[in-house]
Amino acid sequence: MNILEIVGRNDRLMQADLASFGKELDTIVRSSRFLVLGAAGSIGQEVVKQIFRRNPRVLHCVDISENNLTELTRDLRSGMGYTDGETEFFAIDMTGPEFEPFMEAYGDYDYVLNLAALKHVRSDKHAFTLMRMIRTNVIATDLSARLAAARGASKYFAVSSDKAKNPANLMGSTKSIMEDVLFTNRYSIPCSTARFANVAFSDGSLLHGWRQRLRKRQPITAPSDIERYFIIPEEAGELCLFSALLGGHREVFFPKDPKEIKLTGFPEIARRFLEAEGYEAVEVETEDEARSRVEELAAQKKWPCLFFETDTSGEKPFEEFYADDDIIDWDRFRGIGVVKWSRDEDEAYERTQSFIRRYHEINASSHWGRAEIVEMIRAAAPDLSYVDTGKFLDSKM
Repeated sequence: MNILEIVGRNDRLMQADLASFGKELDTIVRSSRFLVLGAAGSIGQEVVKQIFRRNPRVLHCVDISENNLTELTRDLRSGMGYTDGETEFFAIDMTGPEFEPFMEAYGDYDYVLNLAALKHVRSDKHAFTLMRMIRTNVIATDLSARLAAARGASKYFAVSSDKAKNPANLMGSTKSIMEDVLFTNRYSIPCSTARFANVAFSDGSLLHGWRQRLRKRQPITAPSDIERYFIIPEEAGELCLFSALLGGHREVFFPKDPKEIKLTGFPEIARRFLEAEGYEAVEVETEDEARSRVEELAAQKKWPCLFFETDTSGEKPFEEFYADDDIIDWDRFRGIGVVKWSRDEDEAYERTQSFIRRYHEINASSHWGRAEIVEMIRAAAPDLSYVDTGKFLDSKM
């Protein structure tokens, strides 16, 4: 399957930049010690591969998923083999009690890259998933950056999201708050981030779900009125590496190639995906019709697709990498734009520290109320335009 063709693109992003800066990236990696958090997620694995193939002195991979970490190990050993340096894998939770002792024992890293995240808008629904999302996306990021700085790391990188700019949902707001926490930090370490487009076929993504639906003989669904930017997993890993190694403090990297990365609707991609799998998309009107016609249509090399207008909370018709009033460096790279963070530092610092204190107060209580948590997020994310319709993605196919 050619993922580029499915998302409507011809060429890989950042190839000119890799040609220009590849030797510099190689030199930095060969002489450095790396810690990758969230290493076994879809993007984490791509970042690990980018580092591993450049022969680092030390590469330590941490992830909460023991099974995915095992698969990452097998993938590296079977696909690329070994490096001259040390590569280790640790199945621990960066939000758990094991992480600080781990950093005390191993924490002399040059670069710490944090790819751990709760990334689904559907996690906005309940107080309990909201609190875990805040703990992962903000609190643990703050803690790991402070620990990295205390052990002398020269750089900290954390993955952000295109949903962080002018966020329309609570997940995107936690990433916006995370950026403010890192960029106003008082722990004396340079921090940079990257805002992704949708990473095509990454675990948990809608496109990944389409693969699962075909495998399980189930219909495909997609919103008809939402457009997204798409990149492929390898590009996500490259973008993170550029930001981590070449990004300055308070810089947000994003893919910028206007010839290649355009807003694209999901139905268009769904049709191309099915064509690549040997099927013709057939639009149906209801969930019941979609479920009932799979076998009939599959026998004709066709597949039922239900495209619907969005009415769930936190959805936005399109995403943004930057705003009109942002300060942007358009010239440093061919395929990457760089946003220069430019909020009022003192105001952002007080706002985010108040958010962290309030999180700990709620966390220590015996009652977690969703409305209270939403208001806490609103206070810390002034750009949030969240509309709670009372409907969530879990109520749809």
